[in-house]
This record gives sequence, C-alpha cells and structure tokens, in this order.
Amino acid sequence: MRKTLFTASALALALAAPFAQAFEAGDIIVRAGAITVDPHEDSGNVKVAGQPIDAKATLDSDTQLGLNFAYMLTDKVGLELLAATPFSHDVGTKGLGGLKLGEIKHLPPTLSVVYYPLEKTSAFQPYVGAGINYTWFFDDKLTSEAENSDLKLRGLDMKDSWGLAAQVGMDYMLTENVMLNAQVRYIDIDTTGTTYSEAAGKKIKVDVDVDPFVYMVGLGYKF
Repeated sequence: MRKTLFTASALALALAAPFAQAFEAGDIIVRAGAITVDPHEDSGNVKVAGQPIDAKATLDSDTQLGLNFAYMLTDKVGLELLAATPFSHDVGTKGLGGLKLGEIKHLPPTLSVVYYPLEKTSAFQPYVGAGINYTWFFDDKLTSEAENSDLKLRGLDMKDSWGLAAQVGMDYMLTENVMLNAQVRYIDIDTTGTTYSEAAGKKIKVDVDVDPFVYMVGLGYKF
C-alpha cells in the first residue's frame, strides 16, 4: 500500500513539475505556426487625377508561416516581435467591371508589450498585448488584365504604413519548455495605391484602410 501511494505521489509530482513555472524574467520564447492576415478593408473611392469615381479596391486573405520572438522583462510582462514569411494579396475592384487590378506583397513586423495576468504556476497562460506595426509593401504588380484594359494601366505602388496593434492570446504549457499557442490581433494598416492610366494620361489613386484581423496557431519553445 505504501509503495502504491509513493508511486502515485511521484507520478503526480512528475506531471506537475513541467507546470511549476510558466514564465520568468529573462526567458526567451520562440513560437512558430500558421498565420492568416484577413483584411477588413474600408476603401475610399478610386480617384482619377484627384476626382473620385464609382469604384473601390478589395483585398483577399492569405496564410503564411508566422514567427514570434518574445523576451520576458518580468514574470508577467514581455516584449514580443511578430514576424512572418511575406504575405501576398490579390487587389480587385468594386466597379470598373470587377477589374482584377494586381498583386501586392507585404511584411508586417509588429513590436508589442504583452501582459500575463495569471500566476506562473498555471499551465494555462492567457495574455493581452499592444504595440506598433510597420507594414512594408513590395513587389507590387499589375495584372495583364489591368495593363490591357481600356485604361491601359502602368505601374503599381503601395505606400508603407505605420499603425497601432492590439492582441489577445494564450499559451498552454505542454511540458516545462513546449507550449501550444493561439492568438488574435487587430492591426491598423492604412495605405494608398497609385497607378497611371496611359489611356487617360492621368494618375489613379485609392486610399485603403486595410485593418486586418491576424490569426495564428502554433507551437512555442521556452529557452
């Protein structure tokens, strides 16, 4: 009987050991997983030589490899950097006959301060965070459809964006070092797309509040 009780106690301690301390000051956390940028765009009207017409821009969603790097400043407060492989979005239009305008790529590095409210003895660690985002647009391309349209568009440029970001998330400690992670972010991304109509001899611009929700699910490791 004593042997059975000892074995049960040892097993309980072994199971509890990985959860003794979730995070401590000085810990480095690396997370990786699938990340989706889902734009909730609010487009202004397309402007030709500064004059609005009845057409707006649209963007689709994209999923890539997401990476998080965090450093715990205290047991409850950390500094986190969001990174990812480049996102690619098709740019369409409402109006202009549904013209598919082009394709854009971007990287949205985001630096945040995160706060864990629960004690470090808890295996479940929800958190909230807020920070700043820089979105770098690159490799902007028009479609052949846009280039060969009646407008004969030439060139596409998207303005980079600075904005605020907020997030909620959770870690669940599977072992002392390995965790399951899920997070949702809202990022304020505002940009202006510019192209040139060779047929009209005028610049065409559109302002877009991209404002995506960003979803990520993956695994993390604590060093």
